[in-house]
Amino acid sequence: MLTREAPITVTIVEGALGALGAPPRRPDDPGCGAWVVFEGVVREDEGGKAVEALDYTAYQPMAEDQLMLIARDVMRDHGLSYLMVEHSRGVVPVGGCSFRLSIASGHRKEALAAMDEFIDRMKRDVPIWKQPVWRM
Repeated sequence: MLTREAPITVTIVEGALGALGAPPRRPDDPGCGAWVVFEGVVREDEGGKAVEALDYTAYQPMAEDQLMLIARDVMRDHGLSYLMVEHSRGVVPVGGCSFRLSIASGHRKEALAAMDEFIDRMKRDVPIWKQPVWRM
């Protein structure tokens, strides 16, 4: 499902996120000097044990609302121009991208601080959980 509130986009999709390829379209804002994209990728090791994948579950309506709330706060507090967050639900294999956060701002420090805050709050407050699919 896609939720859009310009300049914020929140998306939760089934399975792994597609390859980034070219970055999402940058905002038409001549004041944007920083464009930062972070991707969370499934590792082959979870707590010292081999995994095939991670299986993500989400209470989607609340997860989308919480992601939007965090996005609004981070946009305001860090003076961002644009924020796009994408997260997976369902099975994401090793090497697959399960999370992507794209941020545009005037300067890199604001973008990097916003990214760090967003991810910390998301992990703490958003009802998305992961369960390892162990390698046999």
